Amino acid sequence: MIFATVGTQGQFDRLIRTIDEWAGAHGRTDVFAQTGPSDYHSKHIRVERFIDPTEFRKRVEAASLVISHAGMGSIITALELGKRIIVMPRRASLGEHRNDHQLATAKRFAEQGCIMVAFTEHELVDKLDQHQISDEPERLSALASPRLISTIRTFIETGRIGFENRDISS
Repeated sequence: MIFATVGTQGQFDRLIRTIDEWAGAHGRTDVFAQTGPSDYHSKHIRVERFIDPTEFRKRVEAASLVISHAGMGSIITALELGKRIIVMPRRASLGEHRNDHQLATAKRFAEQGCIMVAFTEHELVDKLDQHQISDEPERLSALASPRLISTIRTFIETGRIGFENRDISS
């Protein structure tokens, strides 16, 4: 099952329309989308405007792929549950958000190799076509790494960060 989510802060019809058209073109009947306050009427995917947090987590757990806006809650939940995720950031220039913070979020996660990012509808279709040949993602631990904890402890005790130019994500 593919689960798509746009969060709750506004419509993201560009994402939902692209997924709906892709599902129709590929005969996919296993796509469910949480659409928020959308004006788009899907033809090929099942949708609900809003789902509660418990239902959201169940949908992510059941999914083989998550497609999302670049919202931190959606990204972190998918990574914690070891799910493949394609992120398409909302764009302020298209009236999808107040600013482009989602572009920055998506770029940063993509640089770390944690997620796949589609910046355009065409890129999203390409990534959807390729998603079944990808390796299984590594789960993001819900716990902080010992190295991160040590760095924070050092900062608290000495007032110095001590991790300049070091990757503290592992």
